[in-house]
Amino acid sequence: MEVLELDKQKEKDIVDICLLAGRIMLKSGAETHRVEDTMIRIGKAMGITDSQSYVTPTGILFSIEPTSNSYFSRISERSTDLHKVDEVNSISRQLTGGKLTVEAAREQLKKIERTSHVYSLWIQVVVAAFVSGCFTIMFDGSWFDFLPALLAGGTGFFAANYFHRFIEIRFFAEFLASMIIGVLAYFFVSIQWGVEIDKIIIGSVMPLVPGLLITNAVRDLMVGHLVAGLSKGAEAFLTAFAIGAGIAVVLSFL
Repeated sequence: MEVLELDKQKEKDIVDICLLAGRIMLKSGAETHRVEDTMIRIGKAMGITDSQSYVTPTGILFSIEPTSNSYFSRISERSTDLHKVDEVNSISRQLTGGKLTVEAAREQLKKIERTSHVYSLWIQVVVAAFVSGCFTIMFDGSWFDFLPALLAGGTGFFAANYFHRFIEIRFFAEFLASMIIGVLAYFFVSIQWGVEIDKIIIGSVMPLVPGLLITNAVRDLMVGHLVAGLSKGAEAFLTAFAIGAGIAVVLSFL
């Protein structure tokens, strides 16, 4: 009975650490194949040579053997925090190299899960505003369009985050934010603060474009994770469609 209890406790420790590592990475914007690979490597470092991991953008399935019980972890929210992904990868490498104990790894993973590296909303808005202005110049806009793009892009990014607090579906938040960007761009050009409305709009919507999501979708498809790649691609398409639809609605009425 004591041996059985020890085996159960070891299994619980392995499952907890692997699921915790996978959950942190998936919530932080890692590709699904990277999450699976990290979980399997952690399992091997803990003496499990035939662990099974299946990851989708919304959930993780893990078992220590093909015929053993499977454990599931639901992922409801995802963001972008690549620093956390790097930290979990570092812990995985240390475990594999025997430089870290199981208990120390568990404590570090829990600390990573509690820590947030996300900047405050106002810092994000300021950065998004300058990025919008710079993208406008990069897309052959004139310096007269820099300030309008800066103001429209910052306002649109703030609106997207503000609306998302009250509207759980990101499609509508991004749709409304892009409409605001279109209205502001038209307004600035009409009062002669800007020259080319198309360049202002293109630069202003760039902070809303799901670049990481598109990259992960392509990478997952390239390594054969068709379900994850297609679902992420569909999510990216809906975001792009929301942005385009919001701008189209504004321009069709003005």
